[in-house]
Amino acid sequence: METIKNNLEVINEKIKKAALKANRNPQEIKLVAVTKTATIEQIKEAISAGVKIIGENKVQEAKEKYQILSADIEWHLVGHLQTNKVKYAIEIFDLIHSVDSIKLAKEIDRRSLQFGMITNVLVEVNVSGEETKYGIKSEEVEPFLKEISEFSRIKVRGLMTIAPIAEDKEEVRPYFRKLRELSKEIKSKNIKNVKMDYLSMGMTDDFEVAIEEGANMVRIGRGIFGFH
Repeated sequence: METIKNNLEVINEKIKKAALKANRNPQEIKLVAVTKTATIEQIKEAISAGVKIIGENKVQEAKEKYQILSADIEWHLVGHLQTNKVKYAIEIFDLIHSVDSIKLAKEIDRRSLQFGMITNVLVEVNVSGEETKYGIKSEEVEPFLKEISEFSRIKVRGLMTIAPIAEDKEEVRPYFRKLRELSKEIKSKNIKNVKMDYLSMGMTDDFEVAIEEGANMVRIGRGIFGFH
């Protein structure tokens, strides 16, 4: 039963090293423990070992876990969100990492108004341009943000990306760097209702490079729970 605790210790040590290498404060980096196929027992073990943010890929699975786990944790949606699941998502999640269309943003805004709340979101950017990935193109981010900044019930808190799978971690560095530069550029435009608090990038195989390039939120599942 010690494996999750041990895995977390290893991950936290790597986060610390990567942050220090980039002259950054390790405390600024938020670890999102992605629990897609983890059992309730495993998640409880992770929470008792210090996990404060749970990341889920699917709304349905999160709904089931959310009802059982009453611990004081944050819930993040890290997977793709369909518009017909928005009403459930905004009740559960503190942050949605994957806003990638005006249609989805409109629905989040509409449902948030219904519930009398404001929903925090990240905009998903397809930095690599891969056909198989969700997210909007880098050059479309600014006009997209200007459009959704008009929605009163959505608060954009930053950007998210998923890098291509690569044998050599160095191959993904340019993608992370590009997102960081994009974030800086957006910040300088001072778009109302849009903040660049978070750069959510980096997963089990590449989070150290992501941190070196400016990530302050990393999404790790396999490295903690050992699933595939």
